Amino acid sequence: MVAQGMTLTSRVGILTRNDNIASKNPRILNIEQGRSNFEVQNSIFDIRRRGFTFIEVLVALAVVSIALLTLLRFHLLTIRMADQARVTSQAIFLAEQKIAETLAPGYPKPGTNSGTVADNGVALDWQVEVTDLRLPELPVADSDGLRKILVDVSWKQRRGRNHLQVSTYVAKRDYIEGPRLAGPQK
Repeated sequence: MVAQGMTLTSRVGILTRNDNIASKNPRILNIEQGRSNFEVQNSIFDIRRRGFTFIEVLVALAVVSIALLTLLRFHLLTIRMADQARVTSQAIFLAEQKIAETLAPGYPKPGTNSGTVADNGVALDWQVEVTDLRLPELPVADSDGLRKILVDVSWKQRRGRNHLQVSTYVAKRDYIEGPRLAGPQK
């Protein structure tokens, strides 16, 4: 207890036993009453300070769960797109490799070659087709040195089969350089 005639200073105000001072300033503690006016005012709002209501918590959980499900959906979509890009890159690399293998020995012979390559859990089926290129504008004898190389790569994904085709054209070296190397004709 506070002795008579003694005053204490605090954040709330001056504590004293004098009722006249306490009645003039509501923030001064009236020791005889045992509670400050500030405490009485705040006790009205004690019910709201206890926490959130059950409905508020349910609404917050619903909003958070919808946001998390949306983020999860975008994450799965990103994973699927990255997987598809990886397999497509493998197919392009395989097609370029098969064209290089076909051109390595020189001018390719007409025909078909095929096989399957398994890489990272994906089976890539490939087919290389070398055909003579016949242009309708040229006579048959003039278009004998042109060939088309077509590489078809296919693979199975979630919804059916995907195909990738890469083609290139190759000419016989003497077909291109023939008339120039022969020199002037008499």
